[in-house]
Amino acid sequence: MTLKKWMKRWGFGIRGKLWKMMKCIRSGEKLRLDDRASSSESLATRDYSVSYSSQAAGADTKVENSNIEEAESSLRESGYLNYEEARALLGRLEYQKGNIEAALHVFEGIDIASVSSKIKVSLSRRCEQQNRRRSQSDAAPPMSMHAISLLLEAIFLKVKSLQGLGQFEEAAQSCKVILDTIESALPEGIPESVSADCKLQDILNKAVELLPELWKLAGSPQEAILSYRRALLYYWNLDTETTSKIEKEFAVFLLYSGSDAGPPNLRSQVDESFVPRNNIEEAILLLLILLRKFAVKKIEWDPTIMYHLSFALSVSGEQRALAHQVEELLPGIMERRERYSILALCYHGEGEEMIALNLLRNLLCNRGNPDCVLELLVASKICAKNMVCVEEGISYASRALSELRGRCNQLESVANRLQGILLSTQSRSVASDSERISKQSDALEMLERAEKLMIEKDPSIIFHLSLENAEQRKLDAALYHAKQLLKLEAGSSVRSYILLARILSAQKRFVDAENVINTALDQTGKWDQGELLRTKAKLQIAQGQLKNAIETYTCLLAIIQVRTKSLGAGKKLAKNRRNSNRSLEMETWHDLANVYTSLSQWRDAEVCLSKSKTLSPYSASRWHSTGLLYEAKGMHQEALQAFKAALDVEPNHVPSLVSTACVLRRLGSQSIPIIRSFLTDAIRLDKTNHSAWYNLGLLYKADPSSSVLEAAECFEAAAFLEDSAPVESFR
Repeated sequence: MTLKKWMKRWGFGIRGKLWKMMKCIRSGEKLRLDDRASSSESLATRDYSVSYSSQAAGADTKVENSNIEEAESSLRESGYLNYEEARALLGRLEYQKGNIEAALHVFEGIDIASVSSKIKVSLSRRCEQQNRRRSQSDAAPPMSMHAISLLLEAIFLKVKSLQGLGQFEEAAQSCKVILDTIESALPEGIPESVSADCKLQDILNKAVELLPELWKLAGSPQEAILSYRRALLYYWNLDTETTSKIEKEFAVFLLYSGSDAGPPNLRSQVDESFVPRNNIEEAILLLLILLRKFAVKKIEWDPTIMYHLSFALSVSGEQRALAHQVEELLPGIMERRERYSILALCYHGEGEEMIALNLLRNLLCNRGNPDCVLELLVASKICAKNMVCVEEGISYASRALSELRGRCNQLESVANRLQGILLSTQSRSVASDSERISKQSDALEMLERAEKLMIEKDPSIIFHLSLENAEQRKLDAALYHAKQLLKLEAGSSVRSYILLARILSAQKRFVDAENVINTALDQTGKWDQGELLRTKAKLQIAQGQLKNAIETYTCLLAIIQVRTKSLGAGKKLAKNRRNSNRSLEMETWHDLANVYTSLSQWRDAEVCLSKSKTLSPYSASRWHSTGLLYEAKGMHQEALQAFKAALDVEPNHVPSLVSTACVLRRLGSQSIPIIRSFLTDAIRLDKTNHSAWYNLGLLYKADPSSSVLEAAECFEAAAFLEDSAPVESFR
């Protein structure tokens, strides 16, 4: 009896008999349409005890009707329901009813290896027949597209059942079978004839998206990474929304999972194309792809893309690249305040302080932005680094304090710390001694207030408290805070060791200071020992160990040169780090030249100065060291010219101001007021320079028009400052 005649004969009775027939399936047998013999045993009752209540809800009825429609479709296509297809239908019925364990038991009866093999053959043949004109001799695929979709759905529902029961690794392995089957059958990607089956494509979309999540839940991050890459590199014919979702989730996983992803192994790529080398680069690439999709209006705007990209580019030191991405966004996408804040932080991170400050000025001058505490704090921090903007910075910090009004103790502590730093900076530029003392007192008060407001101790506040006390020559208080800082940071900061050593050197405890530096050297990597070695060399000079100091400087220069060569071989340094390295190398050559000058080794000193000139031909410090060399040789006119050249490069170079005054006083070629002006300018710029005070005292002593009291006061100040002077400036 043909299917058509059978359907005509049975007509509307097919729905009533299908459920009965499905219950009568025996293991491994095929159910013919004309075989209507009933069986007393169903798969559900034989394999797993499930009772179907006669009082099923309306929703259950709809579920059963849906499964019967699936059975009808399979019967029309192939003329029979096989064992696996029947289990697929019954398993889906149990899953839709919420009987996950029962559904899993039914699904486990399906021979997935056999089914996968048939699916591969069927898909391969369909693809081959599509690529060439079909002939009579072509063998029919073992399975219809409907059967393929039905069985793949069964495997996927088994995956979901395992996931629901917490068996994540088993779920991932089963989900991987779906993708392995499709990829093996269609290595060139999914053709349109296959993707046209909406149900099959929907199953693939879900499986591709679910597999990485299952590996993450199973605690296998490397497998998750491979699954993400597989989802994006193979042509699954995913829609743009699904692909974008996977790209974003993969980028987030790369950034925050803590797993180290090696470079992807691409099967084919264009020559010289970019291949990400690590997690950060791969995440940045994915996020940039998402931004481009938004730019061409393929996806909707998602602000979290920019948040993750900001993090990724910031930690990789690419603040300028982040600024370019923000600047390229169309107006209206990002709020004006957010845009200006991000751009200001980017340029601040790149060392472009004035660009960052101008952006913040444009934002803060707008009265429509009342709550800009963070922006005010960043602006005041930038102003603290520039003597010209100190007043402006104090006003920003005051505005931040007035806006906070006790709302957040931590932010209020930050504002007080910045206010203290700004007042300290301002105190170094005021002319009046009384005003300077007042500003210094206010600075300490603000820093102490910042310390009290913090719930936990803040290393930055303690550092500036120690530094400010040291500058005011309150060395016992400075030492207490420095030790507290070292304990708080557990010796992890180089600058804390250096500050402690400088304070000890100001107390003339040179051996203790050198021991501190040696301890720091033992705990610090070679690349970060530069400042420590320079401080150690100066401590050795203070103890008269000039030969040891030369060895220390030589070791420092060797480290700098090796580091420069290794980093220049491909690694990129931040701009401020490059400048710091160059400055350290240059100052080291100057220090070494001064040591050779004091040993009367003129030739060695000249070699050091020539090395420095190749780094920077215009350096006030180099001209000053050159002047000291000429002065040691007795060539006072040449020394004077060198000191003047230093002042031409940097008019406020204090050592050159003092040295110029000393040479002029020895030559006696200038009037006393001119010499005094050089020394008073030096004291105005650095009131702790004992050499300037001493030479001013000598000038007053030699001047008949000056009182002896003025000379005595200068000598007294010079003696006090020299007794408490560190081997190098506290700052």
